[in-house]
Amino acid sequence: MIKLLSYMLYGVVRLISYLPSSILYFFSDILFLFVYHIFRYRRKVVTSNLKNSFPEKSEKEIKAIRKEFYCHFCDTFIETIKLWTISEKEIRKRCKFIAPEILNKYKTSGKSVVIVFGHYGNWEWLTSINLWIEAYYLPIYKPLHNKVFDKMFLQIRKRFGSRPLAKNDTLRTMISYRNQNKFTTTIFIGDQTPNKRNLNYWTKFLNQDTPVLLGTERIAKKLDQPVIFVHMKKVKRGYYEAHFIPLFDNPKDTAEFEITEKHTRVLEDIIKEEPAYWLWSHKRWKHTKQDSQ
Repeated sequence: MIKLLSYMLYGVVRLISYLPSSILYFFSDILFLFVYHIFRYRRKVVTSNLKNSFPEKSEKEIKAIRKEFYCHFCDTFIETIKLWTISEKEIRKRCKFIAPEILNKYKTSGKSVVIVFGHYGNWEWLTSINLWIEAYYLPIYKPLHNKVFDKMFLQIRKRFGSRPLAKNDTLRTMISYRNQNKFTTTIFIGDQTPNKRNLNYWTKFLNQDTPVLLGTERIAKKLDQPVIFVHMKKVKRGYYEAHFIPLFDNPKDTAEFEITEKHTRVLEDIIKEEPAYWLWSHKRWKHTKQDSQ
């Protein structure tokens, strides 16, 4: 029964993705009413995260950011669905990559790169990067338990030639591409919450003690691949700009935790500038330092 329902939902989502963006944003407005006002989806989590991150802000300011976040949250949901069938022309208009020649410089030099970013803006639309620069785009993902939904998200993320990479296959696959002299852009999400077995490094992030995964730094240093941060800036509703921010050209020359600290600080500064576009419903601070002892 669960599998049948999953396939039915799969088909419905596929059909919805064919609707024009203007209609989908109308549905997003309706979805906002249900998520924010009726179901109050993770309102306590979002409110707590915002208050702890910005203790200097007033109650009125916190509420304004919270409301804007939920509007954006609903938009990213329908934008992800639209990604399944959106045309190349429309995605190029709606998601522009600024100064793609930054990546071309590394490609010319023969060095693949590691790209790191956070759950900010619309990270799923980064799959359109291949429309701006020819590369093997390898977004790392964690397979879903539901095989039907896993298939759906893989199809969405494979748009425009990207090659989703299961988390456990990351290093082996990157080495394989390197041995074939293929230029890759491997994508790491730097603000994932570690599980209890990986609470190895803590830092201050948005005014709170925060555990950070070290995978980005360890793999970049092991393969000596330049590290670039991507800022998915929201220009206006339905329009984004992806800005490349080079962090380290020679990771092997960096000190321990230097890469981790740098990409964490860059994301923190971006969030502070426009806080509504980060994923505040994410339980980023569910672990405490006591959990790692």
